[in-house]
Amino acid sequence: MSTLSPGLRPPPVRPAAAAAAPEPRAARFRLSPADRDVLWLYLLTRISLWITAHFARWLFPAQSGVRETAPVLAPFQHWDANHYLHIARDGYFPAGAGPWTSGWDNREAFFPGYPFLLRAVHTAVPDWTGAGLLISLVAGAVAVLALARIARAYLPEEGAGHRTVVLFLLSPCAVFLAAGYTEALFLAFALPAWLAAMKHRWALAAVLTTLGTAVRVSGLFLAAAIGLLFLLSVRAGGGRRAWRSAGWTLLPALPPAAYSWYLYAHTGDWMAWKHAQERGWYRTFHTPWEAWANTWTGAFGGTQSTGYAFMFQAELAAMLVGLALVALLVRRSRWPEAVYVALSLWALGTSYWYTSVPRATLLWWPLWIGLAALSLRRPWFRTAYLCVAAPVTTLVALTFLTGRWAG
Repeated sequence: MSTLSPGLRPPPVRPAAAAAAPEPRAARFRLSPADRDVLWLYLLTRISLWITAHFARWLFPAQSGVRETAPVLAPFQHWDANHYLHIARDGYFPAGAGPWTSGWDNREAFFPGYPFLLRAVHTAVPDWTGAGLLISLVAGAVAVLALARIARAYLPEEGAGHRTVVLFLLSPCAVFLAAGYTEALFLAFALPAWLAAMKHRWALAAVLTTLGTAVRVSGLFLAAAIGLLFLLSVRAGGGRRAWRSAGWTLLPALPPAAYSWYLYAHTGDWMAWKHAQERGWYRTFHTPWEAWANTWTGAFGGTQSTGYAFMFQAELAAMLVGLALVALLVRRSRWPEAVYVALSLWALGTSYWYTSVPRATLLWWPLWIGLAALSLRRPWFRTAYLCVAAPVTTLVALTFLTGRWAG
């Protein structure tokens, strides 16, 4: 089997019938010293981010001349976090309001998994923002543990998991892993699902992916990648017995189907979530070259304020990174991972202009594993990455925490 890059050695696609015997249940949840090291790193970066948020309230108030700081958790309650809060608190169509109402906030664009969990956690944590931060804190810990284990399965070098997590947690948009957004929760399902699929535990992979599709439409891209991984394992010699697990690959379609049915019952529109995205975020279909041209104009055409222009420049840069990643995955015959990232790029790259591509890089785990492989082979790359990523990550965190994100 080819690799992502020299020195990166993913486990081969074994016949499903030849999969290794299941690990003892206790061993699956036991934390190794490497796992504890990763969790300690994760906690330290959370503390660092919370310190940044605290001082941002004092140094960058919403208005000049104020004598009182914003509430402690206010830096994390912006943009999508407010949408999720409103859904969790009031439901999707409160008091008969909906797309037919003037000034509607298009909240049906957001899948129900995160708001439902937020409402459940709120029963124990009275503050809505605090409940969202707790979800992201716990989910992020699960995600980095799974990411480190996947990296250790792919990379033979000592410390591969730790290195991958370092690059991931210091990535430019890492602040969204701590905020009341869906990235951390989605990865808490998606990465363990991929880990289970690598071990041919198809039922567990399907259940975890199903939870992921309840959180984000990106779960369907993950389902497609795991489905392809399943087919490759069968092709490698699984036989008829392996096909008994084929039905599990269809399970992740249930949450989007159920949500579409719910929206149809309330709006008469099976694709109400997609149409809400089109109304609120310009996600009407355009060809990839039209989307690139419109984003380029926003970035460099002088049509936007400097804040928005910078965001469009970041969108273009993230799209180029994604395209390069797909090309590398295809070159190394890592077809399931290539499908996952390519579907994400297609969804994000066929709107009027690019939106949220930098945040999507958090979900591309082959990117962080590939960068870790490069840094382990060439130590200078780690230094260069950290020198560039540290200021950019700090800048993005400050723009989000002070309410200046997206212009």
